[in-house]
Amino acid sequence: NQDLSIQVHPGDDIALKKHKAYGKTEMWYVLDAEPGSTLFSGFNRELTKEEYQKAFDEGKILDILNEEKVQKGDVYFIPHGRVHALRKGILLAEIQQTSDITYRIFDWNRVDDQGNPRELHNDLALDAIDFKHYDSYKTNYSVVSNDLTPLITSDYFVTGLLAFDKPLTRDYYAVDSFVILICTEGKGEIVYNGQLTSLKMGETVLIPAEFEGIELVPHESMRVLEVYAP
Repeated sequence: NQDLSIQVHPGDDIALKKHKAYGKTEMWYVLDAEPGSTLFSGFNRELTKEEYQKAFDEGKILDILNEEKVQKGDVYFIPHGRVHALRKGILLAEIQQTSDITYRIFDWNRVDDQGNPRELHNDLALDAIDFKHYDSYKTNYSVVSNDLTPLITSDYFVTGLLAFDKPLTRDYYAVDSFVILICTEGKGEIVYNGQLTSLKMGETVLIPAEFEGIELVPHESMRVLEVYAP
């Protein structure tokens, strides 16, 4: 319902040195978006640290950000160091490295009940920001029906999309990790060892690492994000 703050996350090296914690790399999968909804990911041109600081000091951060219109099914990979923000009207699933370290660089001039502006962390952010410009910030993919469509493979998580309208068997024997299933469309059941667990849009199920495989049975059709640690 509201624009979120513009922020950046450090990588492991900076986070460990400054906070004795891990950094954060994440990804977004858009579940739904109101017409005209946008988000920020990265910069709209190559910047130096000095050019960025000038925009920050002059209150012109929005002028240097890359803004993109979004729609259902869009995927964005947000590696550590990439400035980003969600705007209002977007519902999404966020898969992320386990970390709470966030550097806030702009919060739309909002204030608290006492009239104080929200704390910003630009001094910390300067060392963490990737000032490069990239040709594309959105992950392009083509859905493969009744099979796995790879989306993101990173050092911290592997995410794929299952789009199916008939029973689908998933073999996890070689996956040395728990598996997280996030239903993004439809409903159905997870079948394991003769037992059924229901799964519908908006629900998440954790498959223990000891499970070697499951069967997904849709009611008509389903879309499910499949996530595990590499």
